[in-house]
Amino acid sequence: RMDQALLLVLNELPEQGLRLASLSGSCHQCLYQYLAFVPPSNRSLRAPGTVSVMVDTQHPLTLQLNGSVGDTELCKIRYHFGEFGNYSLVVKILSTSTKAVSCDLVINEGPINSYLPVLFAFLVYMGLFAILIVGHLSMKINPVRNWVYKTLNPRETDRLINSELGSPNAADSASSDPTPPLWSAAPRQRLRSLDTFRGLSLIIMVFVNYGGGKYWFFKHESWNDMSTPFCIFFTLFSRFVFIMGTSIVLSLSSMLRWGSSKQKVLGKILWRSFLLILLGIIVVNPNYCLGPLSWDTLRIPGVLQRLGVTYLVVAALELLFTKPGAESGILETSCPALQDVLPYWPQWICILTLEVIWLCLTFLLPVPGCPRGYLGPGGIGDFGNYPNCTGGAAGYIDRLLLGETHIYQHPSSNVIYQTTMPYDPEGILGTINSIFMAFLGLQAGKILLFYRNQHKQILCRFVIWSIVMGMISAILTKCSKEEGFIPINKNLWSISYVTTTSCFAFILLSLMYYLVDVKKLWSGAPFFYPGMNSILVYIGHEVFENYFPFKWRMQDTQSHAEHLTQNLTATTLWVIISYLLYRRRIFWKI
Repeated sequence: RMDQALLLVLNELPEQGLRLASLSGSCHQCLYQYLAFVPPSNRSLRAPGTVSVMVDTQHPLTLQLNGSVGDTELCKIRYHFGEFGNYSLVVKILSTSTKAVSCDLVINEGPINSYLPVLFAFLVYMGLFAILIVGHLSMKINPVRNWVYKTLNPRETDRLINSELGSPNAADSASSDPTPPLWSAAPRQRLRSLDTFRGLSLIIMVFVNYGGGKYWFFKHESWNDMSTPFCIFFTLFSRFVFIMGTSIVLSLSSMLRWGSSKQKVLGKILWRSFLLILLGIIVVNPNYCLGPLSWDTLRIPGVLQRLGVTYLVVAALELLFTKPGAESGILETSCPALQDVLPYWPQWICILTLEVIWLCLTFLLPVPGCPRGYLGPGGIGDFGNYPNCTGGAAGYIDRLLLGETHIYQHPSSNVIYQTTMPYDPEGILGTINSIFMAFLGLQAGKILLFYRNQHKQILCRFVIWSIVMGMISAILTKCSKEEGFIPINKNLWSISYVTTTSCFAFILLSLMYYLVDVKKLWSGAPFFYPGMNSILVYIGHEVFENYFPFKWRMQDTQSHAEHLTQNLTATTLWVIISYLLYRRRIFWKI
């Protein structure tokens, strides 16, 4: 199978069998897991005792061999096996006098390079992007553009002649730029960098949800995160929450600037939150062909549900405490340098109060059978002392208020930590920190609003926020994956997870803002298009996940290359669909 290798254990010891156990390198403070018993060698036949086992190739493994006599440890080997490799582990006596035992690992058949499909796909997409860039630059050359128009549409000939002899109107000009200046008078131009940011997060989320080619590094860790560069830079859902907060302040200021009353805006906020939650429940409980869905197994939390609750709280806070002049980006304040922070101190008090509630519930709430403040995965983690404590207080609150059958039944922790308790990564307690994440995005939106056209000020403030969030993360985690005060954990949506992901979100947003909206070196394509239709793309990719052409029967289900081809094709199709919808000016807004 994928991510597995074959290990043949040869026991040449004549007097005792062997107990083979393994421990994954990604499993923190875990118990060794029994794999097989290797019988002693047969003296009469002069044949070693043998047993074959499948071993994991995703992470380094520590193999432990204990003798059946006295259960003493004979040897321990740490090795990172390769996919589809064939290995032998030979256990024999080195010296009959000392009875020293040696364990030698032999490669019978070398593993395949399962990462070549990733490299090939990367080169293909880079080639396509290069072709598009060259084509775009070529279209700026008048002779080339005229030849293309004449070839594709002969009727364009007359228009081109008239364009060269006279001044064409704006509707006819093929070379005119329909984009008005940034921050123009009403209506203000939409910031393309925000939609590009949203679209990038969404497309990577779609790719990962479709399977990510079944590669382990395109998935989140079983428990504590940020051990790989992918986890650091592609924390998808959190970035989506962040940019939602950024969009809130800009959209609310626009509605208020155009004369909408706060009561009317509040009604829109409530309606949109309701629709997000309703759509979320429908999406995570499809059951399209199996008859009516039973309430007994209905999952209540989910991605859109969390977005709906987060949007409701953050948008209501912004609407409630907005100041006169905020809709135009001008506020009277004693400290103009902090006009995006100081006038909104009531919002900060509300957010900090929510964080205090999260801290108190997480570290002080008594959980039956678990130590207070437990943040571990349960299962075989923490040496198996707390098998039913997955998620600590967060898991307990969900099971208590929602019921075990109404939350996610297959959390990522059950792969490595072999947990048996249901746990929902979009649960109640984590929603508090997603509100904080959106609020940090709200601050980015206020920077864009209050310092418009001051590109240096905007970029400097983005960098400052990034540094502050990074410093807080360093303190909370002690720059360690497992040993910090509050580890970075997506399943828990811990406060350190929010500060770390927001640190990188500020960096990425500043980079996109500079390239797309300031220097205009990049139009944001192709990510701009799904960013303009994010709800449609997200719901569509969930609903049609198992339908052709997004999925088909594969010839080899144990091939990373086939899975990667299928997942990239499905993701690319959604980019194309969003582009076509954009060209036809079709946008699904709720």
